[in-house]
Amino acid sequence: MTETTSTTTNLRVKDTGSARIDKWLWAARIFKTRTLAADACKNNRVSVNGVNVKPSHVIKPGETIDVKKPPITYSFKVIKTIEQRVGAKFIPQIYENVTDAKQYELLEMSRISGFVDRARGTGRPTKKDRRSMDAFVRPALFGWDEEDEWDEEDDDNQQ
Repeated sequence: MTETTSTTTNLRVKDTGSARIDKWLWAARIFKTRTLAADACKNNRVSVNGVNVKPSHVIKPGETIDVKKPPITYSFKVIKTIEQRVGAKFIPQIYENVTDAKQYELLEMSRISGFVDRARGTGRPTKKDRRSMDAFVRPALFGWDEEDEWDEEDDDNQQ
């Protein structure tokens, strides 16, 4: 029974020998869509062996791919070239993550800096906060207050 399972695993990860970089990035689950992978290539965020590449660049096993996803640069060594998306459990058969530990430290520092998890009430106001501020400021903007109207009615009744 274990032989059947290993055969199924090999069938799911079909090595084609070469693949387009944008298809491989999508199939290896580095980018959520192929369009995002192609845009990253066009914007010089993807390099193969240190050279920026176009989405149509063909990769082969053994090459190193660098992907810039701010604030860090991920590095992957290609083990198998595939063009069809596979399940997450097959990813270790497709590439090896060789990202430098300093890059992960940089990612952790950016998380600690407070931009990811900011305290409630700090930063820009929420939509609800903005509406309550508008409701507070609105009468003053139009040049009348509710108290002014009541005062005028009281003055009319006294005369």
